[in-house]
Amino acid sequence: MNTQADLIIVGAGMAGMTAALALAKGGLKPVLVERQPLSEQVEPSFDGRASAIAYSCFRQWQALGVGDALEPLACRMDEIMVTDAHLPGASTQRPSPFFLHFNAGEISDRSGNEPLGYMLENRHIRAVLYEAVQKAGIRVVCPANVTAIEETATRIHLTLSTGETLSAPVAVAAEGRKSSLREHAGIRTIRRDYGQSAVVATVKMQYPHNHVAYEYFLSSGPFAILPLTDNRACLVWSESHAKAKALLEVRPELFHAHLMQRFGDFLGEVELTGPKFIYPLSMALAEHMYRGRIALLGDAAHGIHPIAGQGLNLGLKDAAAFAEVVIEAARLGEDLGSELVLERYAQWRRFENVSTSMIMDAF
Repeated sequence: MNTQADLIIVGAGMAGMTAALALAKGGLKPVLVERQPLSEQVEPSFDGRASAIAYSCFRQWQALGVGDALEPLACRMDEIMVTDAHLPGASTQRPSPFFLHFNAGEISDRSGNEPLGYMLENRHIRAVLYEAVQKAGIRVVCPANVTAIEETATRIHLTLSTGETLSAPVAVAAEGRKSSLREHAGIRTIRRDYGQSAVVATVKMQYPHNHVAYEYFLSSGPFAILPLTDNRACLVWSESHAKAKALLEVRPELFHAHLMQRFGDFLGEVELTGPKFIYPLSMALAEHMYRGRIALLGDAAHGIHPIAGQGLNLGLKDAAAFAEVVIEAARLGEDLGSELVLERYAQWRRFENVSTSMIMDAF
């Protein structure tokens, strides 16, 4: 079976589904391919992470018609405190008196009601986007893997594990850091392993977090407290691989003792409310945004340290730029997978992706 499409997006993650919704809103007919059942991706046990969404990127979702569904699930970030801190011990250096404080009131519009951004649990984002994809009539082939790729002068053909072949002028690699399409295209990546893993968990606090996000730079690695709804917080706790693995496996009472040592008592008693997760920390930056009829989007193009929560925001900006370039090209009757079109997308996104990756790496 050979199916024709305007575009093929491989990877129905948050950036991939956002791109599909934007393209469909512009009159195109994308097809999404996803290897993991989407029903599993919205379960609390699938991914304990939450994402910091910049206000501009949240407005992108509002323009696509999903903002109203996401807003009740989102927690405003009105302030961000960034500082170094110290660990207990006589030999520990004193903390620096310098810190950074960002306040939404200093940069908001005249209404004074504009936040710095929102914190959203990834599973909620996926659920809302998937519902919108279904309502938009966008076809999702899931679960399915790409088993063969063939490019001709005007089309790219992807053979799936289901036996179906999809054909379109362009294919988008949005399957994350381990992108099979990127590998097929021969696009190399610049990689750096930070020798650390992030332990991610959700906790509930005794005292209100007041919509403040905290980022502490400890000698062992960054420790972030990111506000969520219902007076909860997402913790991103960076340690060496061995220590992170030990934190994942340690008895609950010992984990709580270590957590309170890092967390402090300024928000009262802290209670773990779900499973712990562990994610190795590294950087992977693709040397090119496209090659042939394959374009990269999201983590397939840039995987960065979560220190400032910019990873998904970069992917959402990729989705917006790609959709705008391709919709305009379709209006002009251009070949959507031509170098002329894809280079416009690459020029738009290359500088911010590279500069942000380098800045986060330097930090």
